[in-house]
Amino acid sequence: MQNKLADLKARLAEVDDLENTASLLEWDQLTMMPPGGAAGRADQVATLQKLAHEKFTADEVGHLLADLGAEYQGAPAEDNEAALVRVATRLFRRKTQIPPALVAEMFQATSTGQSIWPRARAASDFSAFLPQLEKIFDVKRRVAACFPEAASPYDALLDEYEPGANTVQVRAMFDELKRELPPLVQAIAARSDDGRDAILHGDYDEAAQWALTRRAVEQIGYDFNQGRLDPTVHPFETSFGLHDVRITNRVRRDHLTACLMGSLHEAGHALYDLGYPDQYARTPLGHSASLGIHESQSRLWENLVGRSRGYWHYFFPQMQAAFAPQLAAQTADSFYRAVNTVRPTYVRVEADEVTYNLHTVLRFELEVDLLEGRLEPRHAPAAWNAKVKEYLGLTVPEDRLGVLQDTHWASGLIGYFPTYTIGNLASVQFFNKAVADVPSIPADIAHGQFDTLLGWLRQNVHRHARKYLPGDLIQIATGQPLSAKPYLAYLHKKYSELYSL
Repeated sequence: MQNKLADLKARLAEVDDLENTASLLEWDQLTMMPPGGAAGRADQVATLQKLAHEKFTADEVGHLLADLGAEYQGAPAEDNEAALVRVATRLFRRKTQIPPALVAEMFQATSTGQSIWPRARAASDFSAFLPQLEKIFDVKRRVAACFPEAASPYDALLDEYEPGANTVQVRAMFDELKRELPPLVQAIAARSDDGRDAILHGDYDEAAQWALTRRAVEQIGYDFNQGRLDPTVHPFETSFGLHDVRITNRVRRDHLTACLMGSLHEAGHALYDLGYPDQYARTPLGHSASLGIHESQSRLWENLVGRSRGYWHYFFPQMQAAFAPQLAAQTADSFYRAVNTVRPTYVRVEADEVTYNLHTVLRFELEVDLLEGRLEPRHAPAAWNAKVKEYLGLTVPEDRLGVLQDTHWASGLIGYFPTYTIGNLASVQFFNKAVADVPSIPADIAHGQFDTLLGWLRQNVHRHARKYLPGDLIQIATGQPLSAKPYLAYLHKKYSELYSL
C-alpha cells in the first residue's frame, strides 16, 4: 500500500507543480506582463492547465485511487493519508467528467478575457469585452453540461468553489439576508447624514498609502519573506506553493482607506494559505477547504479586525502620523466611526459591511440567469443596473462602476460570488468562537497583538487545509453549523450602537 501511496503522491505533486506554474503566469499577466504578450500567455496557460488535467485524470491515477480507497475505507476522518485519498478521489471524479480539450479551451478563453477586461474597464466600454464574455459563458455552460447529475448548471459550477453547497441552499441564504438587511439599511439611512466619513475622501498621497498598507499587513502577520504586495487593476491573492503567497491591490488617491481595507482582506486570504502544514505541500490537501472558507478568513481580518474599535485605537496613531495635516482633528473613535459608515456604493470591494451582501446577491442572480439562458450577455449591463437600483437604490453612471467592475467573469470564476457571503457568515462564527476560547483577543487587537487570534485560526482552521468539507470544518471549529443568525446579530449590535438605532 505504501508503494501505491508514494506513486500517487508523486503523480499529484507533478499536477500541483503544473497548476502552480500556470497560476504564476496568470499573476504575471495581471501585474507585470506587457499587453502585447496576451495571446502568447493565453496559449501557455492553456497548455499547462491541459497537461495538469491530463496527468490528474490518467487511468493510472484512477486505479491508484480505487485501490487506496479500498485500503483506507473506514479510516478515521482525521487520518492524513486517508484524507489525501478521499480529497483526490473527489477531485478526480470531477475532473474526469471534463474533456481535456474543453479544459484548454476554457483557460484559453479566460486568459484572453483577463487581458481584454482591464482595457474595457478603463474605457468603460462593455462592447469591447462582450465578445469574450459570450465565449466565456458558452464554455462554462459546456463545462456545466459535463455534470448531468447536477440539479442545475449553477450547481455544477458552484461545486468547484464550495463543495457540498447547492443553488437551493444559496438562494435560501440570500433570501434570509434580503429580508433582514434592507430594514437595517433603511434605519441607518434615516440617521446617516452627518458626514462622518468625509475625512476619508480627500487628496491622500498614493506612496504614503502604499507604505502604510504594507506596514499594516505585516503587523497582522503577513510574512514578506514568503510574499509580495504589488499593484494591479483588481485586488487578489494567489499562491504558488505553501511558502510563496502573494497579494495585490490598487490605490485610490481620493479614498484614504480603500487600499488599506482591501489589503487587510487579501492578507487574510494569504494568512490562510500560509497556515497549511508543510506535509501537505504539492498535494491536493495543501489548499483551502473551499472558497467560502477562504473568504471567511479575508472578511474576518478586513471586518472583524480591521473595522473594529480596538483596531483603530491601535492603528490610528500610525495613520494620523502618515497624514498629519488632514487628520489632525480626528480621534481614534471618530475614525472608527468613519470607516464604518454605511452608505450604498457602486463598487463591491469598497462596500460597507451592511450593504456588501446585496452586491453578491445581485451577481448570483445574474449568473444563474446567464447560465440558464434567461439573460443574454449583451443585456447584462441593463440587468445589472436594474438590480443595483432595486437593491442599493443607486443609478449606475457607467459600466466601469457596474458590470465591468469585477474580474471574476473575465477569469471564468462563475459560481464564485456566493462564497463571499458564505465567508461573511462563517467569519463571525469563527471570530465568536475564538473570543469564547481566548477572551483576551479583543484587548490584544487594541494593543496591536494579533498573534492570539492568528494562533487560534492556525489551530482550528488553517492547519486542516482541505482535509474536511467546508460544512464539516465549520462544525469542527465552532461546534455549530453555518448559520446567518450570528452574522445578523453581529451587524445589528454593532450598527445599532454606531447609529444609535
